[in-house]
Amino acid sequence: MSRKVAILGASGYTGAELVRIIATHPTMDIVGLSGERKAGMAMAEVFPHLAPLGLPRLTKIEDMRFDEVELVFCALPHATSQAVISTLPRTLRIIDLSADFRLRDPASYATWYGKAHAAPELQAEAVYGLTEFYRNDIEAARLVAGTGCNAAAGIYGIRPLLEAKVIDPDRIVIDLKAGVSGAGRTLRENLLHAELSEGTHPYAVGGTHRHLGEFDQEFAKVAGRPVQVQFTPHLTPMNRGVLASIYVDGDPVAVHAALSQRYDLEFFIHVLPFGAVPSTRHVRGSNYVHIGVVGDRMPGRAVVMVVLDNLTKGSSGQAVQNANLMLGAEETAGLTLPPVFP
Repeated sequence: MSRKVAILGASGYTGAELVRIIATHPTMDIVGLSGERKAGMAMAEVFPHLAPLGLPRLTKIEDMRFDEVELVFCALPHATSQAVISTLPRTLRIIDLSADFRLRDPASYATWYGKAHAAPELQAEAVYGLTEFYRNDIEAARLVAGTGCNAAAGIYGIRPLLEAKVIDPDRIVIDLKAGVSGAGRTLRENLLHAELSEGTHPYAVGGTHRHLGEFDQEFAKVAGRPVQVQFTPHLTPMNRGVLASIYVDGDPVAVHAALSQRYDLEFFIHVLPFGAVPSTRHVRGSNYVHIGVVGDRMPGRAVVMVVLDNLTKGSSGQAVQNANLMLGAEETAGLTLPPVFP
């Protein structure tokens, strides 16, 4: 049976990635696409690589009809989703790919985003969308908040270790490299080819990155007390990919065993043999996560490395995985294509 879905914000990178994935989905059918600044255009004009798919034309959100739509993917900019989702029919199930509903505490949201949440009643309703940890809640949810791509990489590497109590929660360092598509499709001077290529630079240094709010929330929930990680992201001249190198105090063998046990039955998460090192090129364009563990030369220290594609498992693929649960489909439906290589 075909399940009708719509994508709001289809003219951005995550919107295009949703279209690419859903195009081969066995049960989902795209019946509506919005793109405010590109309303009236065909998707083929905005994204020529999607030309053969016979997609609906882009419209404004207020002109969309939701009569037959069961689920909406909201791929709008941060701070926009709050207002838009508040106006959508309550009959719709919604997956939001922005940062608007990731933090459960209104005070925490105000701290990290600099203003009060515009829809606190929806914020209280939203389920955090990290599928492997909130599967049952997602299945029953009306509103799911997709995670940050950087946050997903860090949580995949750290949460099982806190659960198993095999690391010191007060000595966690995350050094993360992220591809430029994670910054969105808006034109910015620092994202021009001449400004970005042939170099790598850190940003949001010293604990100012908003994904730290997600780390604080998720790690405190597991540890039963505040856990503050040291986190420095770096923008790298690649289109896709996230690599998190996580430095922890703990026995490397026990760290590897805890991750292997936690993800043993997870289809999309692969813990490599001890000592093996993952690469972003091995997950590119896929919904897979690779995790490696290496012992440091200093006893009692380990390096955990997590790689994922920020547009797929870090965003749109994760959203489709959650939508599968919400619509009663196989969780892996539409998501099993292997990575693009080279």
